[in-house]
Amino acid sequence: MATGIVRLINAVFYAHHGVMKEEHRLGGRFEVDVEMSLDVDEAAAHDDLTKTVDYERIYQLVQQIILGNRFYLIERLALLIAREILAQHAIVDAVQVTVRKSNPPVGGPCDHAEAVYSITRTPDVAN
Repeated sequence: MATGIVRLINAVFYAHHGVMKEEHRLGGRFEVDVEMSLDVDEAAAHDDLTKTVDYERIYQLVQQIILGNRFYLIERLALLIAREILAQHAIVDAVQVTVRKSNPPVGGPCDHAEAVYSITRTPDVAN
């Protein structure tokens, strides 16, 4: 089995997440990276999209979660995105999601705050 990595880097959204009321009212810029580990042997050997993960579908999933919800924590966004990728894409063995919030309200200059969530699919164990 050949393990490969498929990444979606710096998908950008304007959304309304944060602890402060102003963040929910005004919104802000959020950036998302998704890294997925999977067996890419069949896809690469046969140049077949159906044997890998379609990153357009991953982008749409991320977009739906980020724009369709309002949360206090970027950790919650990262967790939901990662778990939903595993739930919808059986070919993905592991996923790491990074969510960045631009200009977080920390009382001074700060480019980003970010949360990273990683999860690995657990193999089914027969009893």
